[in-house]
Amino acid sequence: MDKDFIATLVIDFFVAFGVIIGGTIVGGIGAYLIGKPPLSIMYDLASSLKIWALVAAIGGTFDAISTLERGIFEGTHADIFKTLVMIFAALSGAHSGTVLIQWITQEGVK
Repeated sequence: MDKDFIATLVIDFFVAFGVIIGGTIVGGIGAYLIGKPPLSIMYDLASSLKIWALVAAIGGTFDAISTLERGIFEGTHADIFKTLVMIFAALSGAHSGTVLIQWITQEGVK
């Protein structure tokens, strides 16, 4: 793997992580302003923002799908591998952000 690709993976991870953290914090502020329990709203938002964090991190789903299609039909397996690793890095960032918010809010603990 080259240096640029590893840099892209790190950026994808932190973009997805930032979407989850930022979205839940701003959503929690909004919940507080309208009188709803902010920690409960933050907990729910962390789970529901995962797909949007993934889309934001990989730059839109159309590019990833077209790259996968090109890899399958034109036989460029390196493109398939790179796209799947980028999606995995973004999913890891989104999941890390979700786990952090769930740990901070402690809403799922019974």
